[in-house]
Formats: sequence, C-alpha cells, structure tokens
Amino acid sequence: MAGKHKFAFFGLLIFIAIKGTLSISEEELHATYWNNKGKQALHTALNIQPNIHQAKNIILFIGDGMGITTLTAARILKGQLAGHSGEETSLVMDTFPHCALSKTYNVDQQMPDSAGTATAYLCGVKANYGTLGVTASTPRYNCSAVYGNEVTSVLHRAKQAGKSVGIVTTTRVQHASPGANYAHTANRGWYADSDLSKEAVQNGCRDISYQLVHNTEINVILGGGREYMFPRDIQDPEYSNVRGDRDDGQNLIVEWLKNKRNAKYVWNKKDFDAVNPAKTDFLIGLFEPKDCRYEMERNPATDPSLTEMTEKAIKILSKNPKGYFLFVEDKGRIDHGHHAGRAKRSLTEAIEFDRAIGRAAELTNELDTLSIATADHSHVFTFGGGSARGNSVLGVSRSIAEDNKRFTNAGYANGPGYQFVNGSRPDVNETISKGDEYRQQATVPLDSETHGSEDVAIFAKGPMSHLFHGVQEQSYIAHVMAYAACLEPYEDCKLTLPNHAGSIFPSLLFLLIGLLLCMVSSS
Repeated sequence: MAGKHKFAFFGLLIFIAIKGTLSISEEELHATYWNNKGKQALHTALNIQPNIHQAKNIILFIGDGMGITTLTAARILKGQLAGHSGEETSLVMDTFPHCALSKTYNVDQQMPDSAGTATAYLCGVKANYGTLGVTASTPRYNCSAVYGNEVTSVLHRAKQAGKSVGIVTTTRVQHASPGANYAHTANRGWYADSDLSKEAVQNGCRDISYQLVHNTEINVILGGGREYMFPRDIQDPEYSNVRGDRDDGQNLIVEWLKNKRNAKYVWNKKDFDAVNPAKTDFLIGLFEPKDCRYEMERNPATDPSLTEMTEKAIKILSKNPKGYFLFVEDKGRIDHGHHAGRAKRSLTEAIEFDRAIGRAAELTNELDTLSIATADHSHVFTFGGGSARGNSVLGVSRSIAEDNKRFTNAGYANGPGYQFVNGSRPDVNETISKGDEYRQQATVPLDSETHGSEDVAIFAKGPMSHLFHGVQEQSYIAHVMAYAACLEPYEDCKLTLPNHAGSIFPSLLFLLIGLLLCMVSSS
C-alpha cells in the first residue's frame, strides 16, 4: 500500500473507531474499486435480454407496507446481522433485472389501504379505500353496490385457464391483500358472517371466509384466520379461550374439503411438515386464530415460517403441467410492525420475506416463471440522521439534536412512538433503541402509525418482466401478469412457452450438466 494511502486508511480507521462504527475495506478508498463495480454492472446491463416467452408460472410477492425506506433499512440490517457494515449488502429482490415504480393511491383517497391496492394489482382496476374485488362504483360499507361491479383477479383467471393457484400469507387468509384474490365485498372487515352489517345481511352479501370457500377453487391456502372458519360452539384446537366466530353454524373447513381428492387441513407445524406434496393436490393450513405471529416471536416447533409455507406451496402447485399462480404475502408483519412503531419487528419481517423470495428462486426457473416483488403501499417510516457508515439501523444518530439529546436513526412521522412530555423528549441510547419492544421516535402522536402515500418499487424477473418500466399505475401489475401468461383478456397474446428445459428445476439442471461433463471427461 502506498505511504499516503496507508496514512489515509489508518486515519480513517481511527476516525471510525472513535465514532463507534464498523470498519471499511481498504479497497473502497480507491477509484479502481468503484470503477470496476461500475463496469461489472454495465456489463450485466448490456447483456440483459428480454424474455419474450409466455409465463407458465407466476409468483407475486407482496411485502405489505414495504416502502423503499423499509427496503433500504432491511437491506442494511440483513448485512449487519451477517457481521458486515450492511450498506453494501443486497436483498434477493435487488438482483431482479427489471424495476419500476407503482403509484399506490386509491380512487377516493390519496393515502391508500391494503384492500384498494390489492384490487388494483390483482384485478387490474383501481378501487376505493377498504373495498375488495369491486370497482370504485362501490362505496365502502354499501353491500347493495357490489352487485354488477365485481372484478376478477389474475388468480381467478389463472384457475379458469386450468392452472393451479395458491395463497400464502403471514396474516389471516381473509385479510385485505389475500382477500382480493377471491372476494368481492364493500368492506374488508367482513371476515365472518358475524361481522356483516344489517344492510349487508338484508341485501344478501356474503362474508369473506364464505367467499374463500365458494368463489374460486384454490389449491393451497396457508396463513392464519382459523376462527372465522368455525361456528361459535367449536373451541380452537390451540387456545382454550378462543372459539369460532361464525353465527351461521357452518364449518367452512368441512365445506372446503368436500368433493376434493388428496385434500388436507392442518393447523400446526407437525402436521404441516407431514404433508407430502407429491400426494397432495389441495392443502389448507391455518396456524393462528387471526394473524400469524411475528417472525421474532414465531415458535418454529409449532408454526411454519413464510419461507417454509412458500416452499410447500410451490412443490404442490408445480405438479400441474399447465403451471400455476401463487400469491405470497408478508403482510403481517411488515405492515403491523410499522403501525405499532416498532421498526425492529417490521425489518425482521422484511428480511424473512426476502428469504422466501430466495427460496422460491431456488425452486423455480426464470425461463418459465414470472416473479414479481412489490408492495401495496408504504409507511411514514424514515431512516437517516447523519449516521456514519455501518451504524446500527436500530441505533441512534451520532449527531446531537438542538435539545442536546440523541435521536433514533429510524423514526416515524407519526405514531405511538411520540414521546414528548411537557415539551421535552427522553434521551435515548442504542441499548434502549435496539430492544425488541422499543417504539422508534415519532413526530406526531397517534395510536397507530399511518400508511405513506408515495410510490413503491416493483422488482421483476422472468417472462415479459421487461414490461415493468418507468412509473406505472398500480393496476398495471395485473395487466402484465395476465398478458405474460396469456390469461383473459389477453388470451390472444401470441406468446410461446419456452422449451422443455425451462421447466426443469435449476438444481436438477445443474446435476444433469455435471453428469454430462463427467461423461465427457471419462471418454
């Protein structure tokens, strides 16, 4: 190392040690490092070729509430958990070759919710706040306005085309995001018949759980939401103080299992693990009465992870020679963590969500599977504050505010983390701010932090993924998925499926290549 470079490098290390952050690699101090990285990225970009084949399979990953700030903070936290400074780390979705921005507003509201947005990205039509699977001609809570204004999802259209379909979520399977796959309702909160309004009952509207069972035949349903499927006289199998929530006396699990071959219902990890995908065509797994637990709280002995549920779903659905559509959501707990003002929970969920995307990539082939990772909306989550390289995402700023106190790097524009008392806020240190239950500081007091209104990112790879470009209406996502798979209304898309090699799992393809090389070397 040249003398002046060595002096500069060790001077930087002393500065970093004083500031209490992680060390920086010596290579990053020189232009050659960044020039080489730029050349490599440019070479990759120049060699990207659009895949103009028809998509046999589609996987839509929804990180509920996963705005760009959440992505950045989760990326750094992922690296820091692995012992790195974090900023240089990549999420799996970062590696997808095509990217766009999605405009998330609802027809009647600037700040969107998960129901109106899900209707947009799944059905291709923007809707009102709080409504599922209907046009904006349906005001929220108005059951009678549903009739004649229903819109169908890409999942429903894929099933009509002969594909297998599935839903995986860390929330209740009747929740807003998964619900738009199959339900048509004026209120996202009508989970069971006991939740229906008097007007809804009088006008014959059905609850979301009923529609889950009767509207579209779904091959795989994994998540939470047990209590909405059972009548009140049935006790939950896991919690003695929880009973079913239905007034109509129906056991919807029994209804769902009717007239299905090779169908199973499971509610715990042991039975879930025992399910053999090769011998199972239909699987419903409901692991909590309502939403699944946060990843930080999940008991791996009793509840499967999002990654494990995603893997099981893919293995079951991929048996269909016509392909499949799979919806995978980490609502739960990215969105809910932000609402609670607890960034650690939210970012840990985002990392698990990315792990599920990575496992799906190992089980599928980019030649025939269109994979999309996006969010329904953002949150008023902020991340910054003049911190040095490698500073803990969940730590405090190196700066001192004008009230002579430190502040958290991660924060919220509003929410329950508001801590001003008599015009003063408490001081904070990293030991406190990294706690599992800590609420990051917020500017405006609210009992629940709000969604954000800005655009969110769309990452895509696979057939026709190059159609994701620029800034698009969120409803555009459904149109790309339908076109790529030649589903209604794009049945005449004139795209051809890739050759047979495109349907081989990557691991099997590598094994075959290895065997061929061995044969060549031995001959």
